Amino acid sequence: MRGERTARRTGAGVLFAGFNVRPAVRPPADLSSCRAKTSSEAPNSVKGAENEAKSTRTPGLCCVLTLTIVVVIVACATASAERFPQPEFDSGYQMPAQAHPSAWGNAWEYLDVAVLAGALVTASYLALKWRRRKGMFALTVFSIVYFGFWRRGCICPVGSLQNVVLALTDPGYTLPLSALAFFVLPLGFALYCGRTFCAGVCPLGAIQDVVVVKPVRMPRWLSHALGTIPYLYLGLAVLFAAGGAGFVICRYDPFVSFFRMSGELSRLVMGGVLLVLGMFVARPYCRFLCPYGVLLGWMSRFSKRHLTITPDECVKCRLCEDSCPFDAIRKPVEDEGPEPRAAGVRRLGMLLLLIPVFVAAGVLAGGWAEGALSRAHPKVRLSERIAREDAGEVPDGTTESETFRQMKTPLSALHEEAENIWKRFLAGGRTLGGLLGLAFGLNLIGLSVRWKRFDYEPDRGACLSCARCISYCPREHVRVKEQGGTSDGVFRVP
Repeated sequence: MRGERTARRTGAGVLFAGFNVRPAVRPPADLSSCRAKTSSEAPNSVKGAENEAKSTRTPGLCCVLTLTIVVVIVACATASAERFPQPEFDSGYQMPAQAHPSAWGNAWEYLDVAVLAGALVTASYLALKWRRRKGMFALTVFSIVYFGFWRRGCICPVGSLQNVVLALTDPGYTLPLSALAFFVLPLGFALYCGRTFCAGVCPLGAIQDVVVVKPVRMPRWLSHALGTIPYLYLGLAVLFAAGGAGFVICRYDPFVSFFRMSGELSRLVMGGVLLVLGMFVARPYCRFLCPYGVLLGWMSRFSKRHLTITPDECVKCRLCEDSCPFDAIRKPVEDEGPEPRAAGVRRLGMLLLLIPVFVAAGVLAGGWAEGALSRAHPKVRLSERIAREDAGEVPDGTTESETFRQMKTPLSALHEEAENIWKRFLAGGRTLGGLLGLAFGLNLIGLSVRWKRFDYEPDRGACLSCARCISYCPREHVRVKEQGGTSDGVFRVP
């Protein structure tokens, strides 16, 4: 029986080598003869079959290996050589050297994604488990150094929003996997752990967090009014990215010029103003401008877990409220008696009737602003400029218009393309205005509803999980001492 299995392996080995060679040892037709062999004859027959199989298989394997090596060498030589010879110029023109992308490009992208994931895990652990502000501050400094100055603020999850929008609207654009990972990872962590990305991972928020010196408390109505600006910024960023007008978030990033140690003077001034303002109004960009923060806030409201101020019970000392510079602590709402049902229904019905009014006003405002929005696209600006030049409204042409005229492209094609872009911006502006009106109406309904709270709690949508309030909670200090540890903050008894 061993002789039979050896013969089959021999035949398989010859066929694997790629030659149509019959096996040197054929299994006998009558298998009973193999079983009838004595124990002294069987090993000799097996050993002979194996020797003959090796002698048959070795030349085939050697040929295959030799052929593979030759193919690899030829492929490498062909890749390194030019497919087409360079043209010869009699004027002395020298062909520029070919530029090849650096092999470290993709490696840095993968490293950035790994560092981002590790930083998100660390921030979530510091906010939910370790509950220490000192560790979060150290992570904040690391994010400024690595994602800010070392990686020069790019790529950032705030700007990756535009890459995703462009990939969804432009079939010719290929979304880099690193941009997709930077967009999805913070949202996923926000859905499970809250806004831990804002706590100490985002370089834009980190550079503002370290300059908070003496924060002042803003009126509640003013905070809510300024909180609608990020929704408008988000809608404009999506509209411009989908319409091919550029990435406005990256274009007006106020802090990337600091990270790159260069840039336009206007952006340097804007970033400096925000940092100076951030000494008294904590994180103004994060709270009143950041479009990505809108998405993070939505996810955080439905997060499975979130930072808690006290580990067990709230003693209502109000120290957490005083320690939060972002106005993200909600006070207890005592039950002042049941509200008359008729009054609540009347108020809710009035707000529901106002929502269509807000939506209609937003649609009209979006349609009215379509001219200014569409001019953000270079094709529309070029079409209008050439039309004004042909009408004699402007005396001289620009570099763009002169270049277009030299290309001999029909003006009708340019004007038709500009008109199609204008129509897309008109529809997008109306949609954006309607959505903003709807968001405004729903926000009013949310503010009018009386939510009952018995303890001081963080607002899940606005809380940045910075862990400042934890260091001021007396119950947290008691818990740490009971566990034999030392707290990283000193609280004052009011």
